[in-house]
Amino acid sequence: MPKTIYVLNGPNLNLLGTREPDVYGHATLADVERLCAETASGYGLAVDCRQSNHEGDLIDFIHDARATGAIGIVINPGGYTHTSIALHDALAAVQIPAVEVHVSNIHARESFRQHSFTAKAAFASLCGFGIDGYRLAISGLAAKLGITAKA
Repeated sequence: MPKTIYVLNGPNLNLLGTREPDVYGHATLADVERLCAETASGYGLAVDCRQSNHEGDLIDFIHDARATGAIGIVINPGGYTHTSIALHDALAAVQIPAVEVHVSNIHARESFRQHSFTAKAAFASLCGFGIDGYRLAISGLAAKLGITAKA
């Protein structure tokens, strides 16, 4: 059984493709999940993709990652990025390497979006690459863990 990376998406990311396409693009959450699965497969890894609009569910998913032996977490906390100390604490508590991802460049947006509580609990943060940020996050996570792409 391949080692697993959890890919967690927060509030409103279920609306990718239709929500503010000028900001977030036209790719859907299904496109993100397919991209993540394809990227992980190239490293001999699997992904467990989950989305919730509820903070407690996301915390439970993070705890599940530890309970199931996941080797990494890629997380787009959505709006909780800027408000959730609880997500930060959950990421810090499980001690699993995590990468924070944002489809848009949060630093070029409204001032309230420019601070991330969750980034401090991740070893890396990517923003502004569109959904390719997820591919980059998985590749970076694999590199951090010493996992090379399969030939």
